[in-house]
Amino acid sequence: MPRPDPVDPADRDAVVALLAAYADAIDDGDFQRVAELLADATVQTEDGTVVAHGRDQVLAMYEATTVRHADGTPRTAHLVTNVVVERGDQPDHLRSRSRFVVLQATDTVPLQPVVAGRYEDEFVRVDDEWRFSVRRMVPRLWGDVSDHLTFDPR
Repeated sequence: MPRPDPVDPADRDAVVALLAAYADAIDDGDFQRVAELLADATVQTEDGTVVAHGRDQVLAMYEATTVRHADGTPRTAHLVTNVVVERGDQPDHLRSRSRFVVLQATDTVPLQPVVAGRYEDEFVRVDDEWRFSVRRMVPRLWGDVSDHLTFDPR
């Protein structure tokens, strides 16, 4: 079976850095930065349903659905692991899949995982910079999200 062309290590590193930047921004409660990272992206559910597209919709979505506590953060730690980066179907396109676990501790919730699942992301290179083009969130396991989300996703 032929192996696909490997991804340039610098391009893989850029994708991993984008995944980390997203986790840092959301954990910091910096939804403006999250929106900037996803400014060129469509955010989708597992079945491809679009829940937000572009900076303004992404910002509105996070502000409406993610609880920020007295310190301005969601009091979370997003852990992104098992990152696989592959070439996309066109030049200057990459895909990745990764696993995530969101830990949370608040004044009322002890440190615990609140959701785990996977990300299926697509990236496009624009002016020599990799950008998210699709962020598909696929939650698989749910814990107590009452201090994390403004709605019950189950």
